[in-house]
Amino acid sequence: MLASGTPVRVKLDWPETRGPCHIRTPHYLRGHQGVVVRHLGDFPNPEALAFRRPEQILPLYHVRFPMAGLWPDQHGNNTVLVELYESWLEAA
Repeated sequence: MLASGTPVRVKLDWPETRGPCHIRTPHYLRGHQGVVVRHLGDFPNPEALAFRRPEQILPLYHVRFPMAGLWPDQHGNNTVLVELYESWLEAA
């Protein structure tokens, strides 16, 4: 389990190019760095459930991203808070 305050990066992966899939991770976050805010619990992987495949139980986190890092025309300290499964996160 990742601790609050852990810097993470969203994997720069495009599974939709490999065939039918159900993705819960926004495109605009892929490859970007954020910080874990909190662990929300462990849940079945919705990307597998969508196709009735055996699902893993995965940790789900709130991850905070600076808006200026996502959209260069943004200024100030505004942030975006997103729910992301651990399978999409890697060490920053």
